[in-house]
Amino acid sequence: MPERRTRKPPYTIDVVLLTPVRGQLAVLLCRVPEGRDKWTLPWEGPRTGEALDAAAGRITKSVLGEDAVWREQIGAFGDGKRHPSDTEISVGFVGLVPMGTPSPVGGVYAWFPIADIPQLAPRQRQLLDSAISMVRTRMDQSPVAFRLLPQMFTLTELQQMYEFLLARRLHKASFRRALHGAWLVEPTDEWRSEGRGRPAQLYRYAPRKRRPAQRGIRLDFMS
Repeated sequence: MPERRTRKPPYTIDVVLLTPVRGQLAVLLCRVPEGRDKWTLPWEGPRTGEALDAAAGRITKSVLGEDAVWREQIGAFGDGKRHPSDTEISVGFVGLVPMGTPSPVGGVYAWFPIADIPQLAPRQRQLLDSAISMVRTRMDQSPVAFRLLPQMFTLTELQQMYEFLLARRLHKASFRRALHGAWLVEPTDEWRSEGRGRPAQLYRYAPRKRRPAQRGIRLDFMS
């Protein structure tokens, strides 16, 4: 829950927690029983001597009971946009949460598809938009999608994770060619039965150490 203070904190740490829910990217929001903003991103003021990343981890653990599998600072926001705390500056973080993580018990928090979220304070809406943009940009630079999958996965599951995060459909054959060309995965000796079709081979994230620099995954989207 956002901290209740009689004095405004010097700044806030706001955390955008994202996860795939029923085929869509969703964000975790907190219900506020009173005040102008009925839903907010998880946020708190800083503690004395606490580093920013440590504060973001603390807030995430207080909400979910564990830390995010991937977290990165978005930046500082202080352009006069309204925030539930009425502070002038907010430091935003984005964190990814494994698929299937339930909402915290108690009815205070809930996952909302980013395509259908309730109204947020303007600064928090800006934070959310920036978080989504950062995740999609990082997907060609960091193993973001792999963080949300188990250690072994099928290529279909990996493609679905990319599609969840990007909110776009991908060409199957093109995606697999690009994936192998980027040298990011390797096959295992394990297979998994998927319905009535042939069993699917399981892969794991294993980028080659000598992969060419700046070799990302070139994605072809379906119209």
